[in-house]
Amino acid sequence: MDFGVKIEVDKHDLAAINALVTGLSDFDAAPLVEEIVQLGENQTRKRIESGGPGPDGTKWPPNKEGTPILFRTGRHLHDSIASTSSGTSGEWGAAWEFAHVHQDGAVITPKTAGRLVFMLGDKRVFAKKVTIPARPFVGVSAEDAEEIKELVTDYFGRLLP
Repeated sequence: MDFGVKIEVDKHDLAAINALVTGLSDFDAAPLVEEIVQLGENQTRKRIESGGPGPDGTKWPPNKEGTPILFRTGRHLHDSIASTSSGTSGEWGAAWEFAHVHQDGAVITPKTAGRLVFMLGDKRVFAKKVTIPARPFVGVSAEDAEEIKELVTDYFGRLLP
């Protein structure tokens, strides 16, 4: 034959592909989901410890002392960060009852008195209202997403023959 196309099928190649597909069809997502939510939980804690920025990259407004406010004033928020996973889904966030104040911001006004009274360092402060700016701490930043992508890639790499 002076001109033509030759096709050759090697069953060995098909066996390797079959093994790969079979290995992935038996995939149990639960351990991977658990690793992802634990990573998200750790990333959230680091964000609180370092003083931001938020998941979207926005810097947090500074406090009066210029310290990492969400960590300095107590560990309630930091220590309430938790995750849960089951099968193919999982989530992480903060369980502390005032976590939403930091995530979304809030305006605090007195309920029964004419003014709020609180200490700022060693100084007593009186105010008609206090505005707490939003300092979002829960979410997935671009850097977090890359870490999650690497985790997933490594996980599947360990499953493949």
